[in-house]
Amino acid sequence: MAFTRATGKHRRPSRMTRQSANIAGIATLATAGVVGTLSSPAFAAADTAAATVEDTGLNAIVVADTLAAQIDAQARAQQQAADAAAAEAKAAAEAKKRAEEAKRKAEAKAKAEREAKERAAREAERKRLNTYVSPVAGSYVSTAYQAGGAVWSSGSHTGIDFHAASGTSVRAVGTGTVVEAGWGGAYGNNVVIKMNDGTYTQYGHLSSLSVSVGQSVTPGQQIGLAGSTGNSTGPHLHFEARTSPEYGSDIDPIGYLRSHGVNL
Repeated sequence: MAFTRATGKHRRPSRMTRQSANIAGIATLATAGVVGTLSSPAFAAADTAAATVEDTGLNAIVVADTLAAQIDAQARAQQQAADAAAAEAKAAAEAKKRAEEAKRKAEAKAKAEREAKERAAREAERKRLNTYVSPVAGSYVSTAYQAGGAVWSSGSHTGIDFHAASGTSVRAVGTGTVVEAGWGGAYGNNVVIKMNDGTYTQYGHLSSLSVSVGQSVTPGQQIGLAGSTGNSTGPHLHFEARTSPEYGSDIDPIGYLRSHGVNL
């Protein structure tokens, strides 16, 4: 069964009507002089309600302010963290760049030092290869160049003799290539070397040979041992300097060695 609102005099007054009535009643009471007595509780209630509303608003403002402050603090913290991360990344990148630059400089320095050492080694080797030495270390000339006598078939000495006991090491005086190594008649066991400057040097009366034809030799390299083979009166080294490999093209061995820096 459906319900319907009562009508007529039994109908409940509307809120607007009640509010109007209350106002009218207050006005009447005020006219009658009673409003002073009744209004105090009413106004107190109204003040309480207003205070409650005002207090609730203030609380909302405080909460809003607190929340905003928290959000701001969180945002600042996040920004600080982001800034710190960015600074850390930048520092790491700069450190990596410095490390790479230091590595590059170290490698460049090492390369330069290595190249300098290689150049120095090449220069030292070049100098060594261009250096001339005495064919017998610590020895002296016992027979001069072009000394006369019946001992020599040409009538004079075509080289110089170095004092040397049998078995003494005989050295190449400079850089060159062996063009003869073996028996040389009156020279006995001998070695002939074509030097890098185009001249030739000969080493005679050797007891043994240490090189063979076609072999390259360097200054101071042993080519044989001193002896007394061939036309010889005793152990020594016969040394000649020539303009060709042929007999008779001899030049002054002392002047030849001295011109290449050898002091005799």
